[in-house]
Formats: sequence, structure tokens, C-alpha cells
Amino acid sequence: MGLLLPPTPAPSPRRLAVRVTRDAERQLRAGHPWVFDGSITSVSHDGAPGDLAVVFDHQRDFLAIGLWDPTSPIRLRVLHAGSPTPIGPEFWSDALMRSLDRREELRRSTHTNAYRLVHGENDGLPGLVVDQYDQALVMKLYTSAWLPHLAEVAEILCALIDATVVIVRLSRAVGRSDWCGLADGDVVLGEIAKCPVEFREYGRRFGADLRRGPKTGHFLDQRDNRQRVAALAAGADLLDVFSSTGGFSVHSAAAGAASVHLVDQSEPALAEARANLERNRDHPAVTACRVSTQAGDAFTGLAELAAAGRRFDVVVLDPPSFANRAADVAAARRAYSRLTALVGPLVAPGGWLFQASCSSRITEEALRDSMAAGARSAGVAVHIQESFGHPLDHPVGFAQGGYLKALLARVP
Repeated sequence: MGLLLPPTPAPSPRRLAVRVTRDAERQLRAGHPWVFDGSITSVSHDGAPGDLAVVFDHQRDFLAIGLWDPTSPIRLRVLHAGSPTPIGPEFWSDALMRSLDRREELRRSTHTNAYRLVHGENDGLPGLVVDQYDQALVMKLYTSAWLPHLAEVAEILCALIDATVVIVRLSRAVGRSDWCGLADGDVVLGEIAKCPVEFREYGRRFGADLRRGPKTGHFLDQRDNRQRVAALAAGADLLDVFSSTGGFSVHSAAAGAASVHLVDQSEPALAEARANLERNRDHPAVTACRVSTQAGDAFTGLAELAAAGRRFDVVVLDPPSFANRAADVAAARRAYSRLTALVGPLVAPGGWLFQASCSSRITEEALRDSMAAGARSAGVAVHIQESFGHPLDHPVGFAQGGYLKALLARVP
């Protein structure tokens, strides 16, 4: 069965020659995968998305080669630096094999069959994410520069992986591509016989809408943290805020939580969370667990729970990114503090608070400070016990690649 990808314009046979500032040269030599438009001092000719661009240093020596995207502030995404190398099928195959090798432990797992195969810049393929859900692959593009190369890369990947379905997701930065007809959620190999697509995570069953769901359908990066929270859940009442499709609640219920209360702004997400709990009803602990949901703004919902005098043994705060731009950092830190202040009174004495941030612009230190400020304003103590970062399939290859951090705190 062949890939049903529409024809796309071939990259220009004439590579672009690019010169950059001395600071950008230093960053490229240090392994940074991006060249921003403001760092470019000259370019040999106009290029289209996906053209190959060669960066030369001030002595006219080869420095790096990457994918050109004239529509993005990240004008060039680096594929290789140091010495000249051809970019083609062999290069793609080698890069993909290295990514698969890094995940060999997960790929051999008998209890988990959903994981990230390619983590963009951190795996040397900037702007491209590939997630596997059982036999379905989701390829998410964060730059139009991948469109001319997508068919070739997808064919190589399918030859390496036993995939029966391939879905393409396009970020907002890419949108629908009028020049190749590709739209977000297009199935380019096989067909989805059943939606949501089902998969396993540490033995628990989940479903994800791979065509329309958030990101690629499921937040795979919190897989290990869901296990860590579940280890605290036996006999506990758990509050799952920004619950999305219920990953923390499902694992906690299976671990023996007495009850789970899910809060999310999206009613469809809550409906999928309830469906995921139903998928695991053959587990006696899940059947015994009391489940309730609350749709609406999380900040308002937390205030309502406090007014009602509710208390929980374990609270999970896993919000979306509050700092998509550098200008958002101050407001994001205030939001994290406010969340801590709102949940502080909800945590039963001796209970646990798990609070996460998924923004690369928020450091772990900033998250710690925000939590401490929120706890002080609520008049509660928060004793941070452990911190967690990225799982195996979400490696960090450069400074801005480290976005996920989570803190586990005891509330005496």
C-alpha cells in the first residue's frame, strides 16, 4: 500500500548560500539548530520552503546545512553542521535509525505501544515530530520546510516501522498547504477503521483522536509522571486539574484511588477521559473508583471546590503552556503562583501536590519560586520532594529543547 501524499514542488536544485552574524556562527558551532531571520547577513537568492541552504562562515568555509523557510522567523533549521554532507535518502535513513535506536528500550516494551519516535531538533530533524500509537504513525510538521521532503521521509520511516496508518498533522505555523493540498489530519497511508485509535500505556488502555486531538492525540511526555502520581494514589481522593483525556486519573484509578475528580475546560476532552476510564473497567480498582468531572475554567473551578470545602489527598496541576512568547513569562509565573494558591487549601494534611510546566521559557527554578509564592499567599506550606524532566522518548538536545519540568511536593 503506497503513501497517498500529493505531489509537492521539488526543492530548488541550486542550494542557497547563506551568511550569518558572528554570534550566529558561534551558536551554530555550539550545536544550536536554528538560524533566525535577524541573524542572516546575506543570502544568494530567493528560496522556497524546503530548499537546502548552506551556511558559510566569515572565512567562506562550510558551517552548516539546513532547511530554508522564508515564511518563518526561524529562517533555517539545521540538519548538519561541521563538515559538508549530502542531504538525501541515506541522510534521512541514518537520522531515523539513530532516533529509533535511542528508543529501543521503549520499542521492546510489552506494556506500552505509544511513544515519540522523532523529537524534532533534539533528534536532529528540526521541526518534525513523529509519534507512534500501536501501528499508527502521526507526523507533525512545525515548518513548511518539511513539505517537499515529507514523502521521502515517510517512505523511509514506514520501511523501518511496521506501520499500517500514517497521519499528517500541521501546526498553526504551517496550516493548510494550498500548493500541495495537504491539510491537518490527512491520512496518507492506510485508513483508520476505528476512531479513537486505541493503544496501551503501562498496561492501561487509552484511545486518542489522532486526526483532531491535541498535539498528536495524546500527551505522551507525561507517561512516566502518571506512574509516579499513581504510586501515591492507593486509597486516595485525587483531583486532576487540566485533566485533558484523563491520563493521570486512569493510572491513579488503576492503582487504587478511592475517587478521581477531573477538571477541564473542554467537555469533549472530559468525555474522552470518561471513555478511557471505561476502557479499563475490567480492572477491579477502576470499577471501584468513584469518578466525577467538572467542565469549565480551572481557576474558577478550583475556587468553587474550595468554597464547597472539598479536600483531596493528591492534586495534579498539568496546565498548557502559559508562555508561548518571551513576553508571556511574567504572566505565566503569576499564573503558576495563582494555581498553587488556589489548590493549597484543597490539599488534605499530609497530601501531595504535583505541579508541571510545559514551557521552555519557564525554568525549574522559576516554577519552584512561583509555587513558593503561591503557597505563601495561601498561608500553606509546600515542601518540594522531587523534580522530574523529560522521558526517554523526549530527549533534550539543546537548551531550548528542555521544556518539561514537574515538581512533587508534600503539604503538611
